[in-house]
Amino acid sequence: MDKSNKFDFKKFIQDIFAPGNNEVMTIMVDIPIKTIPDNKKWKERREMASRWHKMISSIAEEEWGMKVNGIVTYNATGNNNSDLPELCMMSDREMKISEVVKNSTIILSMPEFSATAPLYEYSLKEKGLRIGSMPGVEEFMENTGLSADYEKISKKCHILFKIFKESTGAYVEFSTGHRCYFDIGTNRAMIDDGILHPEMGGTEQSLANLPSGEVFVVPNEEGGSLTKGDLPFYMNKELAVCKVEKNKIVAIEGSGKEIEDLRKSFEKDAAWRNIAEFAIGVNDKAVVTGNVLQDEKAGFHWAYGRSDHLGGNTGVKNFISPSNVVHQDIVYAKGNPIECKNLIMKLKNGKEREIIKDGKLLV
Repeated sequence: MDKSNKFDFKKFIQDIFAPGNNEVMTIMVDIPIKTIPDNKKWKERREMASRWHKMISSIAEEEWGMKVNGIVTYNATGNNNSDLPELCMMSDREMKISEVVKNSTIILSMPEFSATAPLYEYSLKEKGLRIGSMPGVEEFMENTGLSADYEKISKKCHILFKIFKESTGAYVEFSTGHRCYFDIGTNRAMIDDGILHPEMGGTEQSLANLPSGEVFVVPNEEGGSLTKGDLPFYMNKELAVCKVEKNKIVAIEGSGKEIEDLRKSFEKDAAWRNIAEFAIGVNDKAVVTGNVLQDEKAGFHWAYGRSDHLGGNTGVKNFISPSNVVHQDIVYAKGNPIECKNLIMKLKNGKEREIIKDGKLLV
């Protein structure tokens, strides 16, 4: 970590959660199992969670009158946004995850495999619960996206949110020359500005991905959807192009083993083909490194797969099995191998508004 720009952890917790008296914080991490081996970044993330737990435990009672539970560990699911296992360990005690969640008011989730979707379902049911979801978080983010001015980010998000609400669609041109139109007029846009104060508990804004700073919407998933075009991205230096019709990926152009494996996954499970998200990140401290958690907060991105946790219709029941659930973001912020060159919103009044021009966010 860059010691010249030391992360103000106390300020981060205060700005994001505004903890109050009698609150209970829980930090959760997933752990490797026999079929899902460990890796260097995953191990470092668990060490980061342990360091954060020590820091928050040392100040929680004195600063806010808040209790901090022991670190909660659970077996890794193997897929992003799959349902969580029933059981977990808190310190040396086996517990139900549902019990841990119910008895917490603040949760920091720092897993290898994203738990955003299942945790979001919990957050809507438990009054007062707020969740910071941080799948894939890395220590360097303490001095980049996590250190952003979240009041400033919130203002940007609300400006962009208004434009989303006034729009029926968006034309996107990529640096490769490919283009795609997103039909976004039928669903409600949502804000992820990182503000998780007590009044957010139990509402649609009770969970945030940290680092935060984006506005997103699920495109029209119905049969008459107008979402159509070509969506390019690289897989191991090979260019893949998703051909999209009516919000579904109908074919993938490109060669190479990874592209072929993805093609088979789309053929095997129709829910994978769903265009699940259209989003624009506005975090000016987010640095593109290849880590999706932060990269997506730096600019335009879309995702395929599960969408119900974002207000859409595609959920666990639509996949061939709970273990096959996926929500995968593809990012085009400045610094990515493929960038969003231009993005124009089509407004309900018939006019257009340019949001990204030559890779630069105009908001």
